[in-house]
Parts: sequence; structure tokens; C-alpha cells
Amino acid sequence: MIVGTLSRYFPKLGGQTAQWADKNDPRVTRVGRFIRKTRIDELPQLLNVLLGEMSIIGPRPERPNFTIEFNDVIPGFINRLRVRPGLTGWAQINGGYDRTPEEKLELDFFYIENRSPLLDLQIIVKTIKVVLTGEGAR
Repeated sequence: MIVGTLSRYFPKLGGQTAQWADKNDPRVTRVGRFIRKTRIDELPQLLNVLLGEMSIIGPRPERPNFTIEFNDVIPGFINRLRVRPGLTGWAQINGGYDRTPEEKLELDFFYIENRSPLLDLQIIVKTIKVVLTGEGAR
């Protein structure tokens, strides 16, 4: 389960393909590296988009336990639930895994406050670059 707009829970389709691991973890196979690099494990979430639970672009959804924890320790975190979560977002193309939750929240708020077709296009173009090059992938 993940948390969407207005704190509504919904299933994250596609599931988790691996546990958190270092970039050079020997347990990750070549196929696993390819899946992580291209992020094709996120494709089932397109169904979440079609069901209206997610958008293509928006802050990435969080698991309920992280939402509760972050809301307790990061002032204003709950406000990121004002918009539908997305497959990709401003935080993901600007550091993603290398950012702290506070930094990601700041980037999410930038997106929420500055949403526009031009910003969405910029996010889509950079996301395609990340998928094709593996830049920023774990």
C-alpha cells in the first residue's frame, strides 16, 4: 500500500522487485541491474494512473509507515498530499536517491507551487534521459 492524495491508501501495482541494496551489491543479477537501471519495474503503476490514483508527474507516493514518520518529524510533510502522487517528479530528476527526505519535500513543494505544462515537459524529458542512460538509478 502507498499513500495518495488526501491520505487515501491504494495498492502500489507491480510490487517491490528487490530489497534496498548498494549499487555494487553482489546479490543483484545482471537482469536485476537492468530492471533497476531502466526502472521498468515501475511500468505496472501506469494502471494506477489509469485508475486515477496517480498521475504521470507528481511527488512519488510514500508507504504509510514513512508517511506517518515523516509527518511527525518534518513540518509540512502532510501538505505534499494535496496533489496526486506521480510516477516521476521534480525530486526524482533532481537527485532522487541522493536526497534526504527534507530535501525531497522541498523539491516536491517547488513542483506543487510551480506546476505548469512547461515544467511537466521538462520533467518528462529528463525522466526519459534517466531511463535511457540509467543516470541516477541505483
